[in-house]
Amino acid sequence: MNGYFPSIYAPPIPTQYRMTLTVGTHSAGHIRRIIRRFLEYWELEPLTDAVELATTELIANVYRHVPDRRCKLLLLKRPEGVRVEVTDDHPELPAQSLTLDPESETGRGLFLLGTVVDKWGVSPTPGGGKTVWFECDIASSPRP
Repeated sequence: MNGYFPSIYAPPIPTQYRMTLTVGTHSAGHIRRIIRRFLEYWELEPLTDAVELATTELIANVYRHVPDRRCKLLLLKRPEGVRVEVTDDHPELPAQSLTLDPESETGRGLFLLGTVVDKWGVSPTPGGGKTVWFECDIASSPRP
């Protein structure tokens, strides 16, 4: 007779998370914790490493290249996996270097992004800024 009966009053798990922030030195760590929690809720834990690494790179780019360091982050559950978007008001679009200088400490971010996600891109926004986005699909993630 004793058994688990799910509460009819429990709220549904949201399928997206949005935040607006001014990026600081500790922002990426806080965002990684939020991502980890949502991927657990969504039962998409195999995507954790790729989503955390790629998001950290996009947030680091805001910190380095956007003068006011303000951005909006969207974490979105999709049927195939996850999409992350980082939007800022800075008009300069990121450019991927065709050659990597082995002595340089920077310039590898978009190359790294392309190796850990399934798709990524940049879309100009109507206000003159941009959205850098990526998608990670559960079908192509490594299994534990």
